[in-house]
Amino acid sequence: MEGEVPYLFAAATDATTLSDGRIVVVDMASDELRVFDSVGTHLATWGGQGEGPGEFIDLYHVDRWPGDSVAAGDYRRESITVFDSDGNLGRIVRLESDPFPWDLRAFFALGLYMVTREGSVLVSRQRHGSDVVDIVILDAEGGLRGSLGHHPGWPSLVQRDMVLYQPIFSRALAVEPWAELVVVAPTDRSEIRAFTQTGTLARIVRLGKEPRTPERAHIDAYIEAQVSRSSSEDADHRARMRRDYNAVPVAERFPVFTSVIADALDHLWVEEYEVPGEEREGVLWTVVDPGGRVLGFVETPERLEIYEIGDDFILGRVRDELDVEYIQVWPLERSDG
Repeated sequence: MEGEVPYLFAAATDATTLSDGRIVVVDMASDELRVFDSVGTHLATWGGQGEGPGEFIDLYHVDRWPGDSVAAGDYRRESITVFDSDGNLGRIVRLESDPFPWDLRAFFALGLYMVTREGSVLVSRQRHGSDVVDIVILDAEGGLRGSLGHHPGWPSLVQRDMVLYQPIFSRALAVEPWAELVVVAPTDRSEIRAFTQTGTLARIVRLGKEPRTPERAHIDAYIEAQVSRSSSEDADHRARMRRDYNAVPVAERFPVFTSVIADALDHLWVEEYEVPGEEREGVLWTVVDPGGRVLGFVETPERLEIYEIGDDFILGRVRDELDVEYIQVWPLERSDG
């Protein structure tokens, strides 16, 4: 590990870097952006709770914006606030152009956004009551710039005793900027598709891994993993959880991969799905070059949730055995091959 931010976060949900090496971290619980130097010293705090300019109601995401600025997403206000590198308020981009407004249900529908390299905004939102996702690109003022159309998204959640459950082993939809393209790929398929910003299919990457069919032992391992994450030690509560999970639909096949992320050199990293009951040490990634050629594999620490991959570093969050959060920077060595 190269460095660690020794700061007590309540809910560090995202992080990014500035060109001078500073690290900007989202603390969702306080609706603040915490700024640190490259060795973890706290330098400044931007934003805060409120409804005024530069304040947030539900801060959850941060990304780079052109001009060495950062863009911070407010979930409930449907907006992106842009700060310059000194923390001065630059602009507020409203996302009202999207015809599917956010509400509390959208949290369960896995709506998301991210910033493309040009500073436009990639928005992915699931239609309520369906498993179809609509993906659009907005310009820097929030106006519609292009549409990538409709794609198969996340299966509808299942309600059991007033609790919502995802179908077991259900697919997700990976949506990620990749150089000038946008990856839109259901995770239960053995291929990655990338589109232009006007929706034309531009590239298909074959992963060469056939989806597997779950067996009873895998289902049991999945359920026990979910029950073990419960904060309740009550035996009756855990028994209810097992009963509810056993009534939840099970997908016909495992996902092939879990997520994708593009690095600073336009390589695409594809996170391999870990089958319950067959866990390994670390997380395995397939790395694809900018032309779509598979280069090889990289393993990262098991507890590291990656937020950004630079030229020579990986930035992410880890949780220890007591669920304490740390922002860490790991060195990344690239081969010449």
